[in-house]
Amino acid sequence: MEKKRKFVCVDTNDIPEIAVVDPDMMSSMPKGLTAATGMDALTHAIEGYITKGACAISDMFHLEAIRLISENLRGAVNNTPEGREGMALGQYIAGMGFSNVGLGVVHSMAHGLSALYDTPHGVACAIILPTGLEYNAPVAGGRYRAIGKAMGVEGIDAMSDDEAATATIAAVKKLSADVGIPTNLKDILKEEDIQFLSESAYADACRPGNPRETSVEEIAALYRSLM
Repeated sequence: MEKKRKFVCVDTNDIPEIAVVDPDMMSSMPKGLTAATGMDALTHAIEGYITKGACAISDMFHLEAIRLISENLRGAVNNTPEGREGMALGQYIAGMGFSNVGLGVVHSMAHGLSALYDTPHGVACAIILPTGLEYNAPVAGGRYRAIGKAMGVEGIDAMSDDEAATATIAAVKKLSADVGIPTNLKDILKEEDIQFLSESAYADACRPGNPRETSVEEIAALYRSLM
């Protein structure tokens, strides 16, 4: 609290032996919480798919999670049983993937917003994700076609790599908008906090996994682009 930092703690003693995932127990979640946690799960899957540590096995988990979340998040927000069940499975599979290979700069930037402004983590991730994808496209854009295909982007096989990347980012923005996530940080972020947030994001445990090498200055530019 004193340092205004949010960080990941991992220890063998806090890893459960059994996880019970019951979509019926999620049926009382408010729409906003469902949307935020669902977009966080999508960010887990997408960042996990493009992270430096990605491998064939994690790719398998992440692409299936992207498909399930893209197909079911809207339904879950509207509290359909099918949507809840699909999201329960999708978020769990995403966790099986990213917990083995790490994440990237989107999560690093989101952690700071939650620590400083108490912004819901999933909302922060959802707002930053398209910008993070645009930023990482020069080095990871070749992987975006598979993400878009998992999201159901029509005609993506016939597109160039650049077109496929653009269409994929548009699909992420559309899903986020459909579930009621804001499009920018203008009502959250303050200019005087950007340097601190950028330094916090660069020091965050998720940042080294980002596919593109970054810096405090470049992270600051990303924050400013979202204002």
